[in-house]
Amino acid sequence: QVPPVESGGGAVPAGGSLTLSCKFSKVYRSNCLTWFRQAAGKAREGVAAIASGVHTTYYSDSAKDRFRISQNDDANTISLEMNDLKPEDTGLYLCAVAQWCRDIFQPGQYIYWGQGTQVTVSS
Repeated sequence: QVPPVESGGGAVPAGGSLTLSCKFSKVYRSNCLTWFRQAAGKAREGVAAIASGVHTTYYSDSAKDRFRISQNDDANTISLEMNDLKPEDTGLYLCAVAQWCRDIFQPGQYIYWGQGTQVTVSS
């Protein structure tokens, strides 16, 4: 395993959309694949997760109804489609992999982390 690589960040006005991608070097069926974000001066928070293989999805309250996480056909890539973006969605978005989906939004569960991709939403 090597750290995953994120892409797709950028600057958009409020109400806009972005789709982020994260490519892992290897994904196992038991793995939990998750997007976190970290705003300046704030703790890292979980946004959305997907259980590899079974594709069960999990969302934070702030992401529910606006974001959609999916696992691509090649299984080693996940995407995060973000709609109706708000200024409070601004932050560094990081993807990470855990051995399985347990305590899903607890950063300590995750083994490998990407460097992140910046999302900036202007009001």
